[in-house]
Amino acid sequence: MTPTPAAEPRKPDRPREWTPHIWEGCDFLAWVRLLARNRFAVSPSCLHVAVVVTFVSFFHSVLKLIQEATHGARVRRTRLREAPIFIIGHWRTGTTLLHELLILDDRHTFPTTYECLEPNHFLLTEGVLTRLFGWFMPSRRPMDNMAAGWDRPQEDEFALCMMGQPSPYLTIAFPNRPPQDPLAVDLEGLPPRKLASWKRAFYGFLQKLTLRRPGRLVLKSPTHTCRIRTLLQLFPDARFVHIVRDPFVVFPSTVNLWRSLWEAHGLQVPTFAGLEEYVFANFTHLYERLEAQRGLVPPQHFYELKYEDLVRDPVGQMRALYDHLGLGGFDRVLPRLEAYLAGQKGYRTNRYEMTPELRAKIAQRWGDVIRRYGYGE
Repeated sequence: MTPTPAAEPRKPDRPREWTPHIWEGCDFLAWVRLLARNRFAVSPSCLHVAVVVTFVSFFHSVLKLIQEATHGARVRRTRLREAPIFIIGHWRTGTTLLHELLILDDRHTFPTTYECLEPNHFLLTEGVLTRLFGWFMPSRRPMDNMAAGWDRPQEDEFALCMMGQPSPYLTIAFPNRPPQDPLAVDLEGLPPRKLASWKRAFYGFLQKLTLRRPGRLVLKSPTHTCRIRTLLQLFPDARFVHIVRDPFVVFPSTVNLWRSLWEAHGLQVPTFAGLEEYVFANFTHLYERLEAQRGLVPPQHFYELKYEDLVRDPVGQMRALYDHLGLGGFDRVLPRLEAYLAGQKGYRTNRYEMTPELRAKIAQRWGDVIRRYGYGE
């Protein structure tokens, strides 16, 4: 089933900017495995991308070996002095905004877009290549017009893709084939060997980030919403911030997200067959896993807020978050927060319209979550 026109956003005010393909950050083995598992089903119009990525991925693998030789020992000695703060929640619920607000604190650090798309060698190359290829990145994200750039915060899930780890985001490459790595959404279904490899890769990536910029890591990825048990095994003292948003807005916005990513970064011309069902099913699974695992987190380490409340009263909501999680130092952050908010006054979110039939379907499929968070009133 393809998304109904009523679920699509109104046309943006500015034309979409060109953006490089994310797969250009893969190492060679990760890239070959991705192609092979999808039977090299690259659309003819995307063959030039596949050729470029094949050549570039070889150099990423060489640089990876050089970085290991020059920085490997220091990386392995690096320890995370404080457990990370994980921002969790469904796609398009405001996780990016919350990420932007939390990293205003200079005690916090985060993975940049460059580090997530070039995780194999960023310690070696970030300073040079971000200056040389700054023009490579669009200034705005295509799905929501938020600021983009090599130095902007990014989802660590993309780093796992580039390193060849199991990830549902690999579906972006071949959107017309079955969803990739469904067991990697919550990790617990992975074979023990693959799960151990995932943990090593993830922790090693965080070690590299910490070596680059010491501080408490703030990590944002919707997939982590399903992984609380595994994340607590790695970081028993981790903090979790869950943000929720009106599901009647989340549905069309998430459809638009996947459409944008599949069009911009797919290696096939997407048909969008089954996209609505993909969004419906992922939403249900994510909230089922969240409810099953949130009790594992000590109450003082878990904070929940609504996107609508954050937009209405960002200072009050952030102060409450700091107080609940015991982060301290909010008054030091307040001037930066106020300056950031002043600079965002002209920002407009996408606006969506939908048919009564689609709205009724959302209410029926996601009714439990809608009622749980008070959005059906």
